[in-house]
Amino acid sequence: MRAGLFRAGCLLAVLVSAAAVQSTPATANAGGSATAAAAAAAGRHDVVTWGASADRVGDAVADRSYRLIVRTSVAGDNLRVRLSNALGDRPLTFDSAYAGLRKSGAELVPGTNKRLTFGGSRSVTIPAGATAYSDPLPGKLAAAADLVVSVHTRAAGGPATGHGMAMQTSYAADGDHTGEDGAANWTERTGSWFYLDAVTVRTSTAFGAVVALGDSITDGWQSSGDLNRRWPDYLARRLATTDGPVKGVANEGISGNKVLADGAGQSALNRLDRDVLSHPGVRTVFLFEGVNDIKAHTGVTGADMIAGYRQIIARAHQAGKCVVGATVAPFKGWSEWDAAAESVRQEVNEFIRSSGEFDAVTDFDRILRSPYDHERILPVFDGGDRLHPNDKGMQAMADSVDLDSLRCDRTSTADVP
Repeated sequence: MRAGLFRAGCLLAVLVSAAAVQSTPATANAGGSATAAAAAAAGRHDVVTWGASADRVGDAVADRSYRLIVRTSVAGDNLRVRLSNALGDRPLTFDSAYAGLRKSGAELVPGTNKRLTFGGSRSVTIPAGATAYSDPLPGKLAAAADLVVSVHTRAAGGPATGHGMAMQTSYAADGDHTGEDGAANWTERTGSWFYLDAVTVRTSTAFGAVVALGDSITDGWQSSGDLNRRWPDYLARRLATTDGPVKGVANEGISGNKVLADGAGQSALNRLDRDVLSHPGVRTVFLFEGVNDIKAHTGVTGADMIAGYRQIIARAHQAGKCVVGATVAPFKGWSEWDAAAESVRQEVNEFIRSSGEFDAVTDFDRILRSPYDHERILPVFDGGDRLHPNDKGMQAMADSVDLDSLRCDRTSTADVP
């Protein structure tokens, strides 16, 4: 109870003022480099505290509000949200946006729901394919807080951008109810996040973030919904209790995603810049992806996968980020498994373990596999489909990450949004 009251008090401090911080027009990245440079000179910078990969989530609906529930990781101040029209085919205007602290369900802690501005304006128009940051909101934001971002679009059409499999209940309503504390008008539940793809805070330059780039296992499928039991959530809890330099965690998993080919979302190669490298304060990219390429039976070889990994490593290193590679987990018993796919998985895992091209390696394969059949997931970790870990498996994965491996001494030139 005391911990919950402390978090509520911290976020109340965030939201006592919605005074706009003047910045450049918010049709791409509001805020400007001058403010970020001043913060860096003072030993502070922006760090991503929550993220979700952008994908298409059906068609946009006019005069619609969304109340989106997200869990923060690193603590800080000067909260900013990033709204996305990355998959849209026309400009999209948000005429109202608020941020507050959740009490329960769609209800907010009274007095915490404060308006967000964009370049000093209450509205922002985002071109197709672009994103926009809000102005910083003064005050402190606690780690592990249930942040509520509410947005309204009066006129909308075409593809809607969001994140389909949130594993978190959010809310929707007709009309503009973004400024309301209560839940009375938020009667529709949704399992997706619409338009919101990142939240950042300002904190000491001693702290940075790790971004988990992956597929449905990273996205959290087969973990318990509304309880934040994806493996990156467990990792964030571990990081919060240590004195290390990595505190932020952004989950950039997409169910069904591949390294090499578009399909369930843009491929890891094609979304790397937007979903990973564009986030501020990132020290390390945690790459755990490949099973969907391997099991698709499209003729993808181990050499193809290795070439894809090498591209990600090179681009991340060029941006000043370390890259931790995670081995591909076992999936024998899944309908698409066969000996040929297993052979590719073994070749890929040998490269990840022994090539020396990653800055560090986490061996999820060894953590999750059965000691009696290395091609199968251990039954106690199996979510039921022979591929996706359950809550215990998710925690075991997070516990196996060497936190020292997330440290990075590379110099980034791309940390300013």
